[in-house]
Amino acid sequence: MPGSDDPIDVSEISELTPPDRTLMGPGPSDVHPRVLRAMSTPLVGHLDPSFVEIMNEVQELLRYTFRTDNQWTIPVSGTGSAAMEAAIGNVVEPGDTMLVPTNGYFGGRMASMARRAGGEVVEVDAPWGEPLEPADVSDALAEHDPDVFGFVHAETSTGVLQPNVEELTAAAHDHDALVIADTVTSLGGVELRVDEWDIDVAYSGPQKCLSCPPGASPLTLSDEAMEKVLSRDEDPRSWYLDLSLLEGYWGDERSYHHTAPITNVYAIREALRLVAEEGIEERWERHERLAGALKAGVEAMGLEMNAPDDYWLPSLNAVRVPDGIDDGEVCDALIEQYDLEIASGLGDLDGEIFRIGCMGHSARPENVIFVVTALGDVLESMGADVDPGAGVTATRRALE
Repeated sequence: MPGSDDPIDVSEISELTPPDRTLMGPGPSDVHPRVLRAMSTPLVGHLDPSFVEIMNEVQELLRYTFRTDNQWTIPVSGTGSAAMEAAIGNVVEPGDTMLVPTNGYFGGRMASMARRAGGEVVEVDAPWGEPLEPADVSDALAEHDPDVFGFVHAETSTGVLQPNVEELTAAAHDHDALVIADTVTSLGGVELRVDEWDIDVAYSGPQKCLSCPPGASPLTLSDEAMEKVLSRDEDPRSWYLDLSLLEGYWGDERSYHHTAPITNVYAIREALRLVAEEGIEERWERHERLAGALKAGVEAMGLEMNAPDDYWLPSLNAVRVPDGIDDGEVCDALIEQYDLEIASGLGDLDGEIFRIGCMGHSARPENVIFVVTALGDVLESMGADVDPGAGVTATRRALE
């Protein structure tokens, strides 16, 4: 094996040619060609006057997509987990109590980040694959009197959409708790109204329903939440994600803090322009209609959805793995035979569900028919009790 001082034969490293997949997993989703073109445009400096104007436009477009007037609305430089850590690591101070859910993988990640921020974590219980019940949240708030309440609006690990959001936020505010919402798999894909639902902090990722490469991740904070951030007794443990410092860059001053991922900001600007051109409510409706056709197809084939209709998440469809079938083998076969990506389950649902995304630019009729056709073919070849033809027929009818 060559050492660090040995010459490299560059001819052995070919030009980059990644496979051309259809991305129908839990993210990333297919990127719109306009977003890819935006990323190929010339680089400017992160304090260039032209880039400052781009920053203003991105913030305006994010407010539209979040349905908020929050002044403090930015793309965090990093993946969705960076926006998540910025939210929790700034709002949760050492000694604060944060109430988190137990009903999915990303509630557990909330807990981990709150502990690293110096907070005490308490839980409101719900089984994996079920939403939080407002009465249970109210009881937990009364018992623990937390400073912060976090919930996952669209749980990527279970395919569950949290209903009754306004009831949850009202209960939290009755106990003077700030509310942090994980909207990673809902922003731009299913109904989300930050101001109307009285959410204090919401974070998301660009690679899901916005169909944008990861690298600049949406975050919004209310005035009340930002007041808590700016009045902390001690600095957050992350310098890079310290919102009191980032305010200088994304606020009125536009003063240097770090070198922003300029090309990723170009990308999210174009992705958000596509959202605004389509119309946010029309976009919500498209996701529900196309995911509904996907759901109709897998059910007609003989498969079962993991989430009941009352809290089915259109952007992430959790489908039960048939008896006797290895989910990993199915996912591998779809990649090898169809260049099609879906995913297995996580955590408590590992091996029990397929996770099929229907997000952003991936949420198109041809992709929905493709995933139902390919999944049915692979499952039938492995001996599953399915009817692929019935699945495709039901999908086509739902799309008409």
